[in-house]
Amino acid sequence: MVTRLALLGAGRIGKVHARAIAGNGQARLVAVADAMAEAAEAIANAAGCTVRTIEAIEADPEIDGVLICTPTNTHADLIERFARAGKAVFCEKPIDLDLARAKACHEVVKQTGATVMLGFNRRFDPHFRAVRAEIDKGTIGTVEMVSITSRDPGPPPYDYIKVSGGIFRDMTIHDFDMARFLLGEEVTTVFATGACLIDPKIGELGDYDSASLILTTASGRQCTISNSRRATYGYDQRIEVHGSLGSVSAENQRPVSIELATTAGYTRPPLHDFFMTRYTDAYAAEIAAFIEAVGTGAKTSPSLEDGLIALALADAALQSIDRKAAVAVQI
Repeated sequence: MVTRLALLGAGRIGKVHARAIAGNGQARLVAVADAMAEAAEAIANAAGCTVRTIEAIEADPEIDGVLICTPTNTHADLIERFARAGKAVFCEKPIDLDLARAKACHEVVKQTGATVMLGFNRRFDPHFRAVRAEIDKGTIGTVEMVSITSRDPGPPPYDYIKVSGGIFRDMTIHDFDMARFLLGEEVTTVFATGACLIDPKIGELGDYDSASLILTTASGRQCTISNSRRATYGYDQRIEVHGSLGSVSAENQRPVSIELATTAGYTRPPLHDFFMTRYTDAYAAEIAAFIEAVGTGAKTSPSLEDGLIALALADAALQSIDRKAAVAVQI
């Protein structure tokens, strides 16, 4: 059976997911909705589907699931709406910028029993999954320390910063989820520092462009996260896990993985320029997992609960900066 999907939101990430669906033989994109008619039509023309209203998508009994790629302030409402309509839901992170609202959404989903998956795509990156596989095999023994480096090539536009919820809810939230994925235990305390080292205007907007964090579990396992909105050398994405018997790491990826040696020395090609190319395989695998869950009824991962926990960690990070101390995570 081919899973019939609809896309809500035809922006940058919507285009990425539309391509992932097109490359999956188990599903077909049948409809797209967006307030910007031109953007919706571009995806519809490429995918061979129709542009429809959200109401029409909701009412169509032949549509099995929807992908929510709309602005963050619409996520919770749309998740609830389509869960009640009996559709499977894939939603980009975060559920909402407010933890209480996200919890209320989670309750609605539990009541409906809907299949809902949250878009933490990095869990599906083949390099990061290979790291997790070595942990699961016991190759490095007991996990003790995790290090995550996540730095964007440059800051987002000011208009985006105003509505993003800040660096911890927008950017670090991926690293919070990856920390849980690798630590194997829940984070109990967060210590965070933040600064504006790139653009003072970002600080005027109430956000940070540079951050460092230490996450700790009840048993004492630790994860350090390094975030920056400026990496002049490309999209910097690295992880390392240190254990009782050794360590395992995933280095930065490049569009072309070669090393050139001449009399001038050793050189390598530049890094990927941003997430759309760095995580192409991860997005495809993520959507494949959602399609499988829709078709089989399997439990989704990452789940809405994973989204709640990541949001709680973001809140704890902001509280930590205000208090200049480690903060216990409250969910």
